[in-house]
Amino acid sequence: MTTSRSLTRLVSARSAVTRSAVVAALCMGLLGGVSLTFTAPATAQGVRGLPDFTELVEQVGPSVVNIRTLEKAVVRDAQSNGPDEEMQELLRRFFGVPMPAPNAPRQQRPNRPQQPEQEQPRGVGSGFILSSDGFVMTNAHVVDGADQVLVTLPDKREFKARIVGSDKRSDVAVVKIEATGLPAVKIGDVSRLKVGEWVMAIGSPFGLENSVTAGIVSAKQRDTGDYLPFIQTDVAINPGNSGGPLINMRGEVVGINSQIYSRSGGFMGISFAIPIDEAVRVSEQLRATGRVQRGRLGVQIDQVSKEVADSLGLSKPQGALVRGVEQASPAEKAGLEPGDIILKFDGKTLEKSADLPRLVGNTKPGTRANLQVWRRGGLRDVVIVVGEFEADKPEKKAAAPAEKPQTSNATKVLGLAISDLTDAQKKELKVRAGVYVDGVVEPAARAGIQEGDVILALANVETPNVQAFEAMVSKLDRSKTVSVLIRRGEWAQYTVIRPNR
Repeated sequence: MTTSRSLTRLVSARSAVTRSAVVAALCMGLLGGVSLTFTAPATAQGVRGLPDFTELVEQVGPSVVNIRTLEKAVVRDAQSNGPDEEMQELLRRFFGVPMPAPNAPRQQRPNRPQQPEQEQPRGVGSGFILSSDGFVMTNAHVVDGADQVLVTLPDKREFKARIVGSDKRSDVAVVKIEATGLPAVKIGDVSRLKVGEWVMAIGSPFGLENSVTAGIVSAKQRDTGDYLPFIQTDVAINPGNSGGPLINMRGEVVGINSQIYSRSGGFMGISFAIPIDEAVRVSEQLRATGRVQRGRLGVQIDQVSKEVADSLGLSKPQGALVRGVEQASPAEKAGLEPGDIILKFDGKTLEKSADLPRLVGNTKPGTRANLQVWRRGGLRDVVIVVGEFEADKPEKKAAAPAEKPQTSNATKVLGLAISDLTDAQKKELKVRAGVYVDGVVEPAARAGIQEGDVILALANVETPNVQAFEAMVSKLDRSKTVSVLIRRGEWAQYTVIRPNR
């Protein structure tokens, strides 16, 4: 009521000011013979109003489901696991107090039968109906590790669901319930989605089923370090919303609500959704085979910075910098080397490094693809047979060299103490040449170089040994930065050093 009266006074005040201004202007016009044109203020009908989501809720709401997961837990016997043992376990975990020795005497208790396993609640999430025959899409993290999945429809019918497939890398899962004639969602076109467009979410935050929230698209193609580019919104998303649909104003699903940015665990204005086109592509493979096949090259990549691009002669920072090549991988067989910059994959330009794994991942294993590579100041075309994705291998560190170096020109100019690689080190690292870093001071330390690194190239030229490295350092223009290609473990990366003058 107070707000309404305040608003009325504000409108009335504005009207009074407008009338006074018009009267004064008319008087001035009559006295001075000036012709005036009066434009009426905008009416309420001319102001664009907020969207009405009621029809969308009625249209899409019946297709959104609540998902509960259960896990098995053994019921403890209170007499066989008394407070003394529980307290000892608590002290061990949080305060480091050791448990009693295995052979320490304990109070004898009568033998009791093993208690049966019982299912207890594990988590709550959301999902939506993909097809009328009972396929439901949700997040992989909603059903991961669950012993039982229960799907509840808006009409309160509850079904036990079977997990058809789950893909942790994309965070997409498909479950199946035995039902027919279900209302399936409409899939939207993500390419038509615009920043600033209104969108709506339906889900079960904190277990509150069929909750509706709305907002706008804040950004597209948001790279959070995950496999997929996310849709960023300011739609209120909280625990339990995971797996629910993000819906446009046409009533089409354009994403799966998956993550939030939060320092408190609750909503803070930034939410992320998996683009529905990527999710559908994953779901089709899950429904067909129960798993997802992804292409891989066998390289570790990094972003190309402006400094690296300038030092290597690239017109702008783009592409994916190859930091390392896995042994016996498709990349090694194709001849890719650490320090290469992949500019195109199968004709598609890589604006940033994150574009490469997405393009490769969506390529069927066994496909022949063309790469455009920048290597030592020139373009090269490389043909590669895409392999199938597998887990990364752990890093290896080269053994320390047999001989330690002496202080040299490299130390004075670049802050590097270096020595020649042994034949064993070259074989272990599978490199033709390079020098071993035994110590670093400024400016090499400031550039991020560490003891144990191997320098493969200086100023885009290979460094076969210490003698050649020293000769190259003596010719450097100390007023300019110089690019250095280093090997650390199995991976390589570029850095830039500003020499001492």
